[in-house]
Amino acid sequence: MNFHQRIVILGGGFAGVEAAIKLREYGYAVTLISNRDYLFVYPVSIWIPVKKVSFNDVKISLQVLAQKHGFELIIDEVTQIKSAENKVVLGKSVIAFDYLLVAMGMGKLNMKGLEFTHSICGKPTEAQVIQEELDRLVKRGYGSIAIGFGGNPADPTATSVRGGPAFELLFNFSHYLKKLNLRDKFQITFFAPMAEPGKKMGDKPYRKMDLFFSRYKIEVRKGKKITHFDSGEVHFEDNTVLKSDLIIFIPGGEGHPVIKNSDLPLSKAGFINIDEYCQVEDIPNIYAIGDITALRGPKWAAKQGHIAEVMAKTAAYNIHKQIQGKEKRKEYKKHLNIVCVMDSGDGAAFIMRAPDREIIIPLPIVGHWMKKFWGFYYKNSKLKRIPRIPGM
Repeated sequence: MNFHQRIVILGGGFAGVEAAIKLREYGYAVTLISNRDYLFVYPVSIWIPVKKVSFNDVKISLQVLAQKHGFELIIDEVTQIKSAENKVVLGKSVIAFDYLLVAMGMGKLNMKGLEFTHSICGKPTEAQVIQEELDRLVKRGYGSIAIGFGGNPADPTATSVRGGPAFELLFNFSHYLKKLNLRDKFQITFFAPMAEPGKKMGDKPYRKMDLFFSRYKIEVRKGKKITHFDSGEVHFEDNTVLKSDLIIFIPGGEGHPVIKNSDLPLSKAGFINIDEYCQVEDIPNIYAIGDITALRGPKWAAKQGHIAEVMAKTAAYNIHKQIQGKEKRKEYKKHLNIVCVMDSGDGAAFIMRAPDREIIIPLPIVGHWMKKFWGFYYKNSKLKRIPRIPGM
């Protein structure tokens, strides 16, 4: 077997790190390139603004992960991918590869006035900024908060939408303010341009969302296109304006800026076109995984952390077989589903959608601790402090 192939992974998130771990298990030398020196566990970052976790609690050092799993780590910015030349241009050097895995995440659709908003799914440090802004309002003793998300008109599927964290922030903020005896002093509003935001979770979960909004006293504005943002204002196509002291908005996803300027095949929304094996179309030695890809599957398919890891394992296996000269391959599509423990601070709802079923199970109190346990498990299993559970 040829273990002298140079395998390069771009991106230090869920997909990139899992791919590095699996390829090391197969015995290959792996170089992981990231523009920051830590993996950020986004699913539990929702608790930073309400002070249930610190920023450092949500970080995992990539240097420590590299030492634990034996891959090479380069902290640098990717500026260009030259697939025809088997090279990646970085800020400080040029790296050659035999096999490349692209796992750099997705870009965010730009909108007029986006600088007047904050996002829990943007730069990790934004979570701290949201905490500071919420603190400012709490000290004042009253205020208004607007939390929403958008999509990408160029992507008719749900894969460019990330709505779950917005719902979790809404409910966590409401619970947090209630504990401070300030809930009645704050107006919390959810907004989205879709007529049925959250419908990708399935009909059953969607029908129950109104119960959550009612329980946590969330006002709702939906079904109107967002034209732009201004300081303290969300503007809609019908000329109505939502005024708010704090605006949190998760924009629709689009292709990563580096990818849009590459020679890789892209979808209309700018995501990398891949086949069912995670191989980039017509480029046999380049694979793409996670949020950066144009998923092939049902229109409700969502880009979640566990899907990114499934794709990472799939790509690692298929590269291994390709190097071995064997035809056997694995597909990622059969694993496409939505699995979410939607946290509310005082509990959670377990939501699952697959081609043959839809499930929503309210989990008062215990659901919150389930998600807390998952955060503990994810971090410590990656660091090899506790065993990994098969399938997780």
